[in-house]
Amino acid sequence: MDAIALLEADHRKVEKLLNKLDETTERAVKTREDLFSTLRSELVAHEMVEEEIFYPALKEHPRARDIVLEGYEEHHVVDEILAELAAVSFDDETWSAKFSVMKENLEHHIEEEEGDMFKKARQVLDKGELATLGEAMSERKREAGR
Repeated sequence: MDAIALLEADHRKVEKLLNKLDETTERAVKTREDLFSTLRSELVAHEMVEEEIFYPALKEHPRARDIVLEGYEEHHVVDEILAELAAVSFDDETWSAKFSVMKENLEHHIEEEEGDMFKKARQVLDKGELATLGEAMSERKREAGR
């Protein structure tokens, strides 16, 4: 699996989790807790392979540099909201509002990656490079237990 296919598969998992979480209510504390834990694990693994492997390879190309820098910043914003969300009780009335903000940020990030970033990646990295990156990213996920 090449790097872009791997990241797109991660995006589909994250989107499903976001949608399931979005459907929960304040009374679904255990469901929210379980889904949030899974989402957090998926995001940590996804960010890890992007920031350690994919982004650095893409950043080497001047035409992709700005979009990669923006990607790092978007990860930072989501991480901040994720940490804040983890500190709020799952049955707190503000949990849903904070979750909605995080969901919107993640959806925007996914849209930008799958649009501008992946388009640039295909322009500056050949199929062999994308395959090599995908293998390294898969291996890194295995090492991390994902």
